[in-house]
Amino acid sequence: MLWEKKLAQWAAEIQERANISARLVLWNGQHYDFGRFATPQIIFYINSAAALPSLIKPNISSLGEAYIKGKIDFAGKLADLIEIAYSLVENTTKPSAKLSHIYRRFAHLFAHTRTADKKSIQYHYDLSNQFYQLWLDQNMVYSCAYFENGDEDLDTAQLKKIDHILTKIQLKPGHTLLDIGCGWGALVMRAAQKFGAKCVGVTLSQKQFELATERINQAGLTKQIDLRLQDYRDLTTGLNGQFDRITSVGMFEHVGRKNLPSYFSKISALLKEGGIMMNHGITSTALKPGENSLGGDEFIDHYVFPNGELPHLSLVLAAMQQGGLETFDIENLRRHYARTLTFWSERFEQQAPKIKAWRLRF
Repeated sequence: MLWEKKLAQWAAEIQERANISARLVLWNGQHYDFGRFATPQIIFYINSAAALPSLIKPNISSLGEAYIKGKIDFAGKLADLIEIAYSLVENTTKPSAKLSHIYRRFAHLFAHTRTADKKSIQYHYDLSNQFYQLWLDQNMVYSCAYFENGDEDLDTAQLKKIDHILTKIQLKPGHTLLDIGCGWGALVMRAAQKFGAKCVGVTLSQKQFELATERINQAGLTKQIDLRLQDYRDLTTGLNGQFDRITSVGMFEHVGRKNLPSYFSKISALLKEGGIMMNHGITSTALKPGENSLGGDEFIDHYVFPNGELPHLSLVLAAMQQGGLETFDIENLRRHYARTLTFWSERFEQQAPKIKAWRLRF
C-alpha cells in the first residue's frame, strides 16, 4: 500500500538523520525503527490509522493530543519520552511561521480578567489535593526545588528552596510578608515558624485554600498567618497596609505579558519603602510567544495551564522598571528545575496505579 511505503521511507529518513532510540508499532503489528538500537527506549503504539497524520508532520501539540485522545500509547520512561518526542519533532518538521503568528496574536489579545484568571487557576490547581499529594514533596511545594549540594532528596531540596527565598529577601522576626499565589501554604508556614514573620497568603484555588487553612490550623499558626481566597489585585494598602517583604513563586506565569507592568506596579504599591520583593517564575528563551516552541506552547495552553504566558527575561526586567521596582539580583534556577522535574516524573510513574484508580473515579 502507498501509505506503508511512505511510512517506511519516513522512518528510514529519521533513522539516517537522527538515529532516535524509538520504535513505531502499528495496530496490525507491523513496526518501524527510528534508530539502530536493539532495544529502543520508547515504543509508540499506533492504535489506528487516524493517528498517522500526527506522526508524519508532528509537533509537540499534535503528539500530545493524539495520546490524550487514545490514538497513540507508549511504553518507556516519561523522561525518555519527552526527550525523544522533541528529537522526533526537531528532525521531521520546522515550526510553522503562520501558526506562530496566530498563537502570538491570540496571546496578545487575551484579556486576563479576574473571572477568567480564577477559572484558569481552578482548572489546574483545583484538580485534587490528593492527586498532587501523590507525587509532590511532603510540604507540597509546586515549583522547582533547590539542590544546594546536588545529592538532596526532594523533601530536603524543597525545604532548602523555601529557606533560600526567605534568606534572600532578608526576612526578620516581626516582618510582615505577603505571599502572592501561596499554594498549599508551605512558604508562609516556614516564614512564620522559622523566621517569626507575620504573613498574608492569597490564592485563587479553592482546594489549595482549604488544605492550606487546615495545615495552618494544625500547626497552631493562625495568629501569624492570614490566609485568603483572594485576587492579589483586590488587596488595598488602606485595608491591608504595606508589607516589609513580598514573595510571588510560580504565579506570574498566569499574569500575561501585557499585564506585567501593572502586576509589578501593584506589588510596588503594596511594598513598604525600602522593602524587598522576590518574583520567582518560569521565563521563555524566545523573545516572542510561540517562537521555537515546536508546538509546546499550544499544548500547554490547551491542556495544562490555560491562558498562561511565559515572558522573556528582558521583558520581565523592563516590566519591573515600568512598575516602579529596581532589580538588584537575578538568579537562574534552570538546572534545579530540570532535576525537580526528574523527581516529579519518577514519583508520578511510581504512583501510576493510584493515579489511574483516582482518575477512574472522575
